[in-house]
Amino acid sequence: MSEATEFRVQFDADVTFRNGGGLQAQEFRLDLPGDTISDADLAALFVRHLGLLMVDKVAISNKTVLAEPHKGSRGVAAGRPVERRVVDLSHVLRDGSITVPGLPGPEIGDHLSREKSAARYAPGTSFQFDRISMVSGTGTYVDSPNHRFADGVDVAGLPLAQLADLDGLVVRVTEGGPIDTAVLAPYDVHGRAVIIHTGWDRHWGTPAYGSGEHPYVTADAAAWLAGHGAALVGIDTVNIDTTADPARPAHTTLLAAGIPIVEHLTGLDRLPPDGFRFHAVPPAIEGMSSFTVRAYAVIGA
Repeated sequence: MSEATEFRVQFDADVTFRNGGGLQAQEFRLDLPGDTISDADLAALFVRHLGLLMVDKVAISNKTVLAEPHKGSRGVAAGRPVERRVVDLSHVLRDGSITVPGLPGPEIGDHLSREKSAARYAPGTSFQFDRISMVSGTGTYVDSPNHRFADGVDVAGLPLAQLADLDGLVVRVTEGGPIDTAVLAPYDVHGRAVIIHTGWDRHWGTPAYGSGEHPYVTADAAAWLAGHGAALVGIDTVNIDTTADPARPAHTTLLAAGIPIVEHLTGLDRLPPDGFRFHAVPPAIEGMSSFTVRAYAVIGA
């Protein structure tokens, strides 16, 4: 099986506690292990997800099951494919395609065309030699500390252990808006590639992609990621920072902590909340502060 259909449930809950007090939730959503769940099982799942103690009763109402991807509720194993699957998370580079507004697109062409090379080899033998000229911020790429700090390591100095075969975690924030600490706090990010799925890649190749409306990681959230030991942070927008802030606090904080940043990811809706290995490795080029990667995830055994 190539893809697993996943389900979530939306419901209202009224909780009373044995030591007094209560808690109410409206239109709360949780991942489901299947396409049905009883009120009793849902109440138990809700309690486990929030880590509630001393619960007396949980009344469930307005329950609706939805077919949509899991977001990583605690206590629920995400539905995952049985077979090993590799998911490409990179944009395709094409001649002239714009990644960041204001920066030129790549120039891709012949160094020695197949037709011209034929004169150099035996009859019927030819080769194609290509060339590309581009700025470092092209396509899906990784930022090294040197991107922000003159004395920081460049892409050649980034340890492979920070770029390849990382335990991956997806944080889904497709509702838009700034990504603050409260969005990240439920997750264990230590030593993991934290991949932020906003859905902004749907605007790739349009003027909207580079607009100032894109989701971004706030300064406080970047500090939280650094303080909790994230190994790498990736996002599917034009910038991990708000472009309205010239200080670029997310870049500054993460790169100061030696945490690589991968921007312009795509296809993150095809990833489970966790249980995958993330890879985003550039060539080892000295003197480059950022460079294009072929980012991908490996799901399953």
